[in-house]
Amino acid sequence: MITGELKSKIDRLWDAFWSGGISNPLEVIEQITYLMFLRRLEDIQTAKERRATRTGKPISDPIYTEETDAFRWKRLKELQPDAVFTLMGEGVFPWLRRLGGDDSTYAHHMRDARFTIPTPNLLTKAVDLLDDVPLGEGDTKGDLYEYMLSKIATAGQNGQFRTPRHIIQLMVEMMNPGPNDEICDPACGTAGFLVAAAEYVQRECSEELLDATRQQHYHSSMFHGFDFDSTMLRIASMNMLLHGVEQPDIRYRDSLAENVATEAEQYSLILANPPFAGSLDYETTAKDLQQIVKTKKTELLFLALFLRLLKPGGRAAVIVPEGVLFGSTKAHKGLRKFLVEDQKLDAVVKLPSGVFKPYAGVSTAILIFTKTNSGGTDNVWFYDMTADGFSLDDKRTPLLPEDKLGPKPSAHLAEDECSKNNLPDVLVRWNHRTSTETERPRTEQSFCVTKGEIADQDYDLSINRYKEIVHDEIVYRPPLEIIKDIESINSEIQDGVSILKGSLQ
Repeated sequence: MITGELKSKIDRLWDAFWSGGISNPLEVIEQITYLMFLRRLEDIQTAKERRATRTGKPISDPIYTEETDAFRWKRLKELQPDAVFTLMGEGVFPWLRRLGGDDSTYAHHMRDARFTIPTPNLLTKAVDLLDDVPLGEGDTKGDLYEYMLSKIATAGQNGQFRTPRHIIQLMVEMMNPGPNDEICDPACGTAGFLVAAAEYVQRECSEELLDATRQQHYHSSMFHGFDFDSTMLRIASMNMLLHGVEQPDIRYRDSLAENVATEAEQYSLILANPPFAGSLDYETTAKDLQQIVKTKKTELLFLALFLRLLKPGGRAAVIVPEGVLFGSTKAHKGLRKFLVEDQKLDAVVKLPSGVFKPYAGVSTAILIFTKTNSGGTDNVWFYDMTADGFSLDDKRTPLLPEDKLGPKPSAHLAEDECSKNNLPDVLVRWNHRTSTETERPRTEQSFCVTKGEIADQDYDLSINRYKEIVHDEIVYRPPLEIIKDIESINSEIQDGVSILKGSLQ
């Protein structure tokens, strides 16, 4: 866990960037990311040198040559502020853009890297901070990057790039990824879903990952992320790298505009919260997606994309705007029917409307489904989440201590605390969705609905369509009792009037 001292340093550095004229939080993270990459290259080169010394053999594939030795981190941090500032702009960044020695996907995305730190003093502050951080420790460097990314959510219009981490963790826990999965996020942003899935597999499948083949799969072919923003690709690649995944497949792709024939049925698990920008022109939409659903609506096109990318037997947990659940257009109804009748719709988890505040108050839900191409829906499990552990206003203040937040809190939640954080309850009930959950009455927070009933309701998937409201029974008093009370009140009023008249006389 990142310490308070380190948080304080990052906050001061962040403030320095803002006061230095860089107000876009993504640009701040991008510039710090470049410096972290330089620090990582130094660590790799140092490891190569130690190995060469130990074995008595020349350094294999050195990152730095005699000409570029001055660009090493250990050299840069020894220079005066003005000198390192000049060298960074005129030497280091042009070299980074040509870098081919590091075979990571991040090196690939460095080709259009720009150095925009405005002053030598700010650059020196950033170098000093990163030099103090133990980037060799996986948890520390990953937590550091997560903390920086969390600042995007408080920075206004750029917040759409970040899904709350505890919601991501809930979805990953529900999907239970394994060491053989091929995991994809077709709108990966900063790779939050992929990072959480990697952490889960590393934690839950540590013994299986001791196998060399599975270890290779984990580092180079398990995680796939697409985005059409080059800044996002760089940040996503570094995020994965700092969380211990050496070669993630992070690629430029406009997921809705490009034909995905080469990617069709490639992935066993999709985790995503794609941006829903409204409508696209037919001309700019991939034709193979329109074969699944004829629409301009991006939320429906993304669902069609997920179905196209999944292998038969593959599963998905994706966030959709609530309109997908009950929209009345032919495209909306057709896609819902396709999920229920031709695939296997597993669950609909309604999220509180404040989950994405402060930058959006839209109502959303998690859709969980399995691609079968042959049906399989018997019962659909519904859960009405009303609290996620944080206030649902723009401040999103924690309602519980840190050890009681998230889907798997480390401390036990009392009964009244469960009403402030529903996530652990969602997870427990999800794991019983085919047993005890099928017997729950419709008046509770979760319940199951049969495929036949959903079909009868024109494939409406909004939970309010099926939930039953319990009204408190009203007990009426006997009329004679009420009349006696009225007579008694009238008598008291008359007595009061008489007393008042007497005092006035």
